[in-house]
Amino acid sequence: MTIRPASDRSLLVVFGDRICAESYAAVVHLTHALASARQILNLHPAYASVLIDFDPRRYTHERIEAIVRACLEQPGPPDPEPRQVEIPVEFGGECGPDLEDVARHTGLAPERVVEQFTAAVYEVYFVGFSTCFPYLGGLPAELATPRLSAPRKHVPRGSVAIGGQQAGVYPLASPGGWRLIGRTPLPLFDPQAVPPPLLRMGDRVHFVPEARR
Repeated sequence: MTIRPASDRSLLVVFGDRICAESYAAVVHLTHALASARQILNLHPAYASVLIDFDPRRYTHERIEAIVRACLEQPGPPDPEPRQVEIPVEFGGECGPDLEDVARHTGLAPERVVEQFTAAVYEVYFVGFSTCFPYLGGLPAELATPRLSAPRKHVPRGSVAIGGQQAGVYPLASPGGWRLIGRTPLPLFDPQAVPPPLLRMGDRVHFVPEARR
């Protein structure tokens, strides 16, 4: 683990340099432990790190680091029971223009790609990049596919995608370079809801194939 200043008002705690269960468990522990700390303005968890924002007019990096180390040395609150979320997906065709490319890269038939993708259970590691974009761990290793060499200027809302060893869903239309294999009609972001994101850190996600319209 390393702790270092990221700016004059933030501290970065890094638990490793790759996606793995051990690093992510440490991220979850620290995020939950700091959630109610009055000295913290905001937390930005990732696969193996936590970025911590604080008010530099009131606290120093050394003070926040001491709080972090104290949290890591003590048992944290129990993790909340993960929610189970099913997401219906129409795969291939206009909804999944990269499904055939993923099939070619993996050496699997498109039907087998969908079968393996929907058989897995994914965990929401964190939410970021754009509004409520969920980064999902749990993609079967056989389906890992590199991102596009040049990002699309427009990815439709609800697109279900593979990016390297990760899976994700685009909550809003945006540019993006992940491989699009399907699309869900389920809204992942509702500004009128409390909270607006459908998914949050720690949720378990299961994709369910939906018949083409």
